[in-house]
Amino acid sequence: METRKLGKTDLQVSKICLGTMTFGEQNTEAEAFEQLDYATANGVNFIDCAEMYPVPPKPETYGRTEEFIGNWLAKRGNRAELVLASKVTGRSAANSGVGHIRGGPRLDRAQILKACDDSLARLKTDYIDLYQVHWPERQSNFFGKLGYQHGEDDGIAISETLDALQELVTAGKVRHIGLSNETPWGMHRYLRLAAHGSKPRVASIQNPYSLLNRTFEVGLAEMAIREECGLLAYSPLAFGTLSGKYLDGARPAGARLTLFERFQRYTGERAVDATAEYVKLAREYSQDPAQMALAFVTQQPFVTSNIIGATTMDQLKRNIASAEITLSDDQLAAINEIHARNPNPAP
Repeated sequence: METRKLGKTDLQVSKICLGTMTFGEQNTEAEAFEQLDYATANGVNFIDCAEMYPVPPKPETYGRTEEFIGNWLAKRGNRAELVLASKVTGRSAANSGVGHIRGGPRLDRAQILKACDDSLARLKTDYIDLYQVHWPERQSNFFGKLGYQHGEDDGIAISETLDALQELVTAGKVRHIGLSNETPWGMHRYLRLAAHGSKPRVASIQNPYSLLNRTFEVGLAEMAIREECGLLAYSPLAFGTLSGKYLDGARPAGARLTLFERFQRYTGERAVDATAEYVKLAREYSQDPAQMALAFVTQQPFVTSNIIGATTMDQLKRNIASAEITLSDDQLAAINEIHARNPNPAP
């Protein structure tokens, strides 16, 4: 599988990354091992997780995803062959479901250092290749929020967060740092502090990007290319909706939107209408709708790696096989026509 340079680092990551947030909730440890074995045997060297996984976050499952990966790494003995990414949980609203993490997670020095040590223990490794800030400390536009409203309480300063990450890099516990669910201003602030203070430079940004949500293109795509801080695209299938399996009100047994009512981001009327058009287009080209949606994301010039996830081996195999597909100019034009008629129906 093709690999791409992670930012300005010396790491090469596969253009498909294995996302793991179902490990410990929808997937058992044995199923997680099977997914990890298949993905790595088929060229995937990049694995992404987070301390708060699996999703939805709950006290009884906190850290279980990292534990599964750590147990697998210990059994396979292949840590040096892989690029392992995880994330530290940041401040959230009281009803966000992460209040059980350290009594209310913050991006201050003490919490970041503890979070990293705990992740290292669960992952059974001495270092994390890419340690990411899961979302900003300050009030901002992420997780689909539109209409920026400025708040006076920015919480922990980015400079303190970056200083803590510097400690982890200096200690050898973290090789490189990244952002997630960040805005153009946030990325610029981290880059500026790094440039003027000899702090670690962010190597990547992990944000949502799919046929239903191309908002990354507005302000962040140029930043990603010019600053060599590429996108690690998450939710490229919009929680599986772009496979077409939820059309006409269908709710397959065991599927995420069937199990968890909280995931409504990609099921609004406009999103459903756009999905139907994309599914129809894929079938006109004799393609699997999910593979077309993934191929679109992977071949964007600002994307470093496309984070796929699956609950079944069939899904995983088809998702990884999407790396072999290149969409033609005609098909891309048809996709853009659909997008122009119904832009970003699920930001």
